[in-house]
Amino acid sequence: MHIGLVIGKLVTVGLGLLIAYQAYRGYRAYGSEPMLYVAIGFLFISIGAVIEGILFDVVGLSKFLSGTIQKAIVAAAMIVILYSLCGRLGQSVNREGES
Repeated sequence: MHIGLVIGKLVTVGLGLLIAYQAYRGYRAYGSEPMLYVAIGFLFISIGAVIEGILFDVVGLSKFLSGTIQKAIVAAAMIVILYSLCGRLGQSVNREGES
């Protein structure tokens, strides 16, 4: 494995975990449920950043299967983040309309 690739993966995981932590802090401080979903989504993205290499190099799965698992994890993470952004949109509009 190339050292540049390892460093890139570590930076990606570090940034993803930092974003997840900050989103979780926002959830705890303000009780904002969407921030909890953002934290969960970025946690999955961070896992997805390294899982392909682990499954291929350590577990011994094929590149195709390990890549498919990695893409599924990242796609699920994006769905969770999308839900955090759009999932409660209808309720927010109703609250604004009541004012």
